[in-house]
Amino acid sequence: MTRTGGLGRGLDALIPSATNDRGGLRTIGVDQIEPNPRQPRDAFHQQALAELAQSLQTVGLLQPIIVREIGGGRYQIVAGERRYRAAQLAGFREIRAVVRHTADDQVLTEALVENIHRVDLNALEEAAAYQQLLDDFGFTHEQLAARLGRSRSAITNTLRLLSLGPELQRHVVSGALSPGHGRALLGIADPALQRDAAERIITERLSVRAAERLIKRLLEAQTSAPPEIVLDDPAPYRDLQRRLSDVFSTKVRITGTHDRGKVVIDYAGQEDLQRLLAMLESGVGGGLQQEPAPIA
Repeated sequence: MTRTGGLGRGLDALIPSATNDRGGLRTIGVDQIEPNPRQPRDAFHQQALAELAQSLQTVGLLQPIIVREIGGGRYQIVAGERRYRAAQLAGFREIRAVVRHTADDQVLTEALVENIHRVDLNALEEAAAYQQLLDDFGFTHEQLAARLGRSRSAITNTLRLLSLGPELQRHVVSGALSPGHGRALLGIADPALQRDAAERIITERLSVRAAERLIKRLLEAQTSAPPEIVLDDPAPYRDLQRRLSDVFSTKVRITGTHDRGKVVIDYAGQEDLQRLLAMLESGVGGGLQQEPAPIA
């Protein structure tokens, strides 16, 4: 698999392009790069690497690594070994890298800070640029805020977008979700509920304020909901769930026992809810008139 691109031209424009006689941003074969043997961090959490690899496969590389030439067409990592390892895990054959011929960190740092102001970055690329300055050059949130002329809270809130899962990050990049929507969704810890809320926000075109109210209701319902009754043997209900899903053209779930339970019908927006109500009021158009098979 080859996917070297990120989310557009944003971060590429932060760093001068490479030429034959000076460093810059290049695309380099992963097999041409080797870790720095003096890298102080020699332990990388495998689960975190796997999650980053999934993000790279979905969104692409947001932050180029930084390398230096060591001869023979090979490069050594200066900063970004975690991203490099995740790219390997994701199956990348090439990776974007800033090639440095000198040890002048200050020059690259100044270029990054200056160009963040003038390059048209989307919110996620901006967050990635901030993270690069924090990780690779040792900035604190306070220092970065001072250098960029922004508040510390603005920096922190932008960085929070990197905590979204790859699917939701992609929605932020496409504009289906705004950065405000993304930050609101971070209030939901359950990934499945977070995705469901995002789908409703997109489908119903909710404002950030309306999305916040929706998320508050979902969290309150989750807290107050009684424990779900788990079926002793769900197999007899699967065919009925499938039939109901076909009739209503939406997902239907059955939970409970032979004596007690509930049927949950999903809907997507007010228009869909009205459609379901109309079907129920009219006897579902005869779709369930046939006597259901008995459940053993």
